[in-house]
Amino acid sequence: MRSLFILKCLKSKITWLYFLSGGFVLSTALLGLFISSVQVPISTILHIISENAFGFGWLEEIPKNEEMIIWNIRLPRVLLGFCVGASLSLAGAAFQGLLRNPLADPYTIGVSSGASLGAVFVIFFQFSIIGLGSFTLPVVAIISGFLTLFLVFGLVKLSSRNLAIETIILSGIIVSAFIGAIVSLIISLSDRDSMTQIIYWLYGSVGMRSWTHVTLIIPFMALGTLILFANHRELNALALGEDAADHIGVDVRKRKIFILIGASLLTGAAVAVSGSIGFVGLVIPHLIRLLTGPNHRHVLPLSMLVGGAFLILADLVCRTIIAPKEMPIGVITALIGAPVFALLLIRERIGRRRS
Repeated sequence: MRSLFILKCLKSKITWLYFLSGGFVLSTALLGLFISSVQVPISTILHIISENAFGFGWLEEIPKNEEMIIWNIRLPRVLLGFCVGASLSLAGAAFQGLLRNPLADPYTIGVSSGASLGAVFVIFFQFSIIGLGSFTLPVVAIISGFLTLFLVFGLVKLSSRNLAIETIILSGIIVSAFIGAIVSLIISLSDRDSMTQIIYWLYGSVGMRSWTHVTLIIPFMALGTLILFANHRELNALALGEDAADHIGVDVRKRKIFILIGASLLTGAAVAVSGSIGFVGLVIPHLIRLLTGPNHRHVLPLSMLVGGAFLILADLVCRTIIAPKEMPIGVITALIGAPVFALLLIRERIGRRRS
């Protein structure tokens, strides 16, 4: 009876977390639409979205400039912020589950840096793969991030037989530093316009984006999300260790590849449209695990919801705190994420010493 009562309480807690996460997403999205340097009445905003999305509205005359601001600037920015934050958080949750450590995320193990190099390469040389067109940027970023991930794990295998998290993070830092040097070389060889474009992009932002960027990330985000959600049971098994997962019938090698592909799809697509935004995939999944426990059936979707809402909120702070100027969104996420990362690292070391 007592265990049944605890189970019911846990289910009730999870249900409330889903409701709160959905409310967080809705409230941040509405704030992102309503708050800006140009004030537009709430009724007008709702009318513009309803009319353009569903074909019906209730106001007779809407100024064209207000319609352009809401439909072509603010709404794509909010949606893109959610997609980027959700993708990075979901990828971070997958990496943490796969490596069995809360210190892993796309930024710390070098995947974001690799994807950034691929995107900078495309921007610098202005080339397009035949048949892909505008999808060249996310595809090259995803491939580059995936190759970087293999390079990091190759260094880990050469330097250590076991996948110690410190070795993985150190290898990620080494590879990221090398990639950063290559990016700096590309920037130094660029003309002034290309240099400005690359540097602004590297800071990380969802500003000055359009519906094109939303359509670029959604297919890769959907595919990566589907892959990871389909492997949530395998992530739970891998959390017990590869040997234990193998004993209960999990094809460890195959599932690891699927999980890495899904996480790389999410990371590469997010970096391609927004630049390098760090620590989102580190902080959010760790917070969700503290609230829900290690079950990836809930960790993955809740990380996705909270991560998307968090980035919308961070973007809102970036464009209002020093208005009319904008602060790069990577600054806000780093200011929050770096201290949390340091605390997690200290806590991990203390925990190992005690054990």
